[in-house]
Amino acid sequence: MQLNLERPDYTWYLRGAEGDHALVNDRIIRDSFVIAPDTLVENWPVTDAARMLPSHLEPLLALEPELVLLGTGTTQVFPSPAVMAACLSRHLGIEVMTNAAAARTYSVLAGEGRRVVAGFVIG
Repeated sequence: MQLNLERPDYTWYLRGAEGDHALVNDRIIRDSFVIAPDTLVENWPVTDAARMLPSHLEPLLALEPELVLLGTGTTQVFPSPAVMAACLSRHLGIEVMTNAAAARTYSVLAGEGRRVVAGFVIG
C-alpha cells in the first residue's frame, strides 16, 4: 500500500502541540502563538492561561473567528471569567483544553472549512 501525504488546502496547519512546543507546517514553535487557517501570529505574550487578561484575546478576535480554541499547555487551565466573557459577550464560543486536544480540534475544524482561531500557551 502506498501512502501519500496530503497537505490541507489552507496556509497554516498544525501537526501537533505539547506543553513546550508545537509543530506548525514543518516548523517547531517554542513560544505561545495564535493560529488560524490563513494566519500565524507568533510570540503571543501569554505564558499562563490563569493570568490571561481580556486584552490578550485581541489578536484572536481580530481574525473574526466563529469559534475560539485555547490550548493551555499540558493541563487544562481555565482563564478568568473576564476572559471567557470577552468571547461570550461577542456571541463567540470559546473552548479551553490541553494543547494536544486543542491541536486535534483545530485540525478537524479547519479541515471542515470552519473559521476557527486557536491560541496556544507554550511554556
